[in-house]
Amino acid sequence: MNFNNNFFLVRQLKEGNEKAYNFLMESYYPNLCAYAETLIRNRSGAEDIVQNVFVTVWIKREQLNAKFSIKSYLYKSVYNEFIDYYRKNKPIVYLEKKYLEALDLVIEKDYEDLEALIKIVDLEINNLPTKCKKIFLLNKKEGLTHIEISEYLKISTKTVEGHMTRAFKILSKKIKKQSKAFFYFILN
Repeated sequence: MNFNNNFFLVRQLKEGNEKAYNFLMESYYPNLCAYAETLIRNRSGAEDIVQNVFVTVWIKREQLNAKFSIKSYLYKSVYNEFIDYYRKNKPIVYLEKKYLEALDLVIEKDYEDLEALIKIVDLEINNLPTKCKKIFLLNKKEGLTHIEISEYLKISTKTVEGHMTRAFKILSKKIKKQSKAFFYFILN
């Protein structure tokens, strides 16, 4: 069969012809990966995006329109998949950046400075209001979730969240600006 004709290829895809699907993948996969890599700058991420597009094409093959270019459809789908990927991973990238900045700051400090900062943080944690301090330590030192703390202390999760927010506000005000990155690193 000759799948070079767009109309025929799309019609065969809609009918579930696996040979047409294989032809589509063999014809477009390498170029779509190269295109996706220019968007994401990561080979494995680009391959994931293109694979997702091909899976979606197969799942939704009955919705394909033979009047439109399959090539344009694939490239637009890769772009849309990239946008979705970017939106999903944007918060993670931001947090990783903040974490690395904090880590760099800690590494740059010498040992005595770190000890002094740890003492300041400990002192300020001890100065928190009693209930606020208890909830903060259960979360940060013991590793309990807000739900676990609420069950343990027999209070609502909103109360736990309120105390955690209050603790962070108090501590961030008390800790000097140059120590904020360190503070972030220690508490996360």
